[in-house]
Amino acid sequence: MVKKRKAPARRSSGAGRRRVAFEDLTVGDIVNKRVQTARPDMKGDRVAGLLLKEGGVVPVVDKAKQLTGVVSEHDLLLALDEGQAWSAQTARDLMTENPYSVPTETTLSTLVHVLTESDLISVPVVNAGNRFVGVVTRRDVVRAALRPGRKRPARGR
Repeated sequence: MVKKRKAPARRSSGAGRRRVAFEDLTVGDIVNKRVQTARPDMKGDRVAGLLLKEGGVVPVVDKAKQLTGVVSEHDLLLALDEGQAWSAQTARDLMTENPYSVPTETTLSTLVHVLTESDLISVPVVNAGNRFVGVVTRRDVVRAALRPGRKRPARGR
């Protein structure tokens, strides 16, 4: 006699998640963690290549993943305007030191204010120890605003 197996019960795609209003979302909920970074000694032409792939900014981090600066399109254009070849520069030479960054617990409402008042396109995200986590962009915020009631994983699971 062959026993029939019961198919496992299907969980809804929203299982274990709760709805969160835009005002309650944090930077940690929408941060892009898949961002390529540069080391301070990386050649400037390689940093420029990363910028073309990533867009916005290339975060510069040290061996401990501490955010030390960012290289933006503006930084690269400034070097060109000053007659400096990128291949003769390093990320350390090109970068803007001590860039504005936001912690993961920053609300999106606060981030919107920061982005508009500072005229930033993207902002590096750091944890409490200033370790680089990722980047959040204007586009990420717009995307989150278009998805009202976004689901966030339930805490403690």
